[in-house]
Amino acid sequence: MIEVRFHGRGGQGAVTSAELTALAAIEKGKYAQSMPSFGPERRGAPVQAYLRVSEKEIRIRAEIQEPNVVVVLDPGLLEVIDVSAGLKKDGVIVVNSSKTPEEIRRQFNFKARIACVDANKIAHEVLGVPITNTTMIGAFLKATDILKPEDIKGPINHRFNAKLAEKNIRAMEEAYKHTSVG
Repeated sequence: MIEVRFHGRGGQGAVTSAELTALAAIEKGKYAQSMPSFGPERRGAPVQAYLRVSEKEIRIRAEIQEPNVVVVLDPGLLEVIDVSAGLKKDGVIVVNSSKTPEEIRRQFNFKARIACVDANKIAHEVLGVPITNTTMIGAFLKATDILKPEDIKGPINHRFNAKLAEKNIRAMEEAYKHTSVG
């Protein structure tokens, strides 16, 4: 089983990222679940979302304490939260950043593999807004190979109207192409 913890701020799409990926995994015949983790926070407050993907039935429904992967939609959270807390030894941290994986590793003393993409830039250029949910899905897929980008197209097409779906798919594909893993 692969366990993923998404870190973002309210309104950035961390919950949507987990949901879309879970739906895509289910469509591919896997077992998956996604859960939000937030209270009465407002837009802009730190939030977490969880994703599990497995070849076998998933029987636990608890927050993820020891993820295989951490996805950080807002790079400002790196200064506020220890996103690497509980990360498994062979884990990976996927960060929305214009920095290189080596720069992120040095700055925050991460031991894990790091994947970086400038999701803000891609979202702004392709979507016209700084909402990085589908963009970060592309980076997540590049860093993990859990699914392929084409696997996410169905859930995106179902979630958004045709015009928005097309833009979100393009943002995801651009992020997949431009994510560096180190």
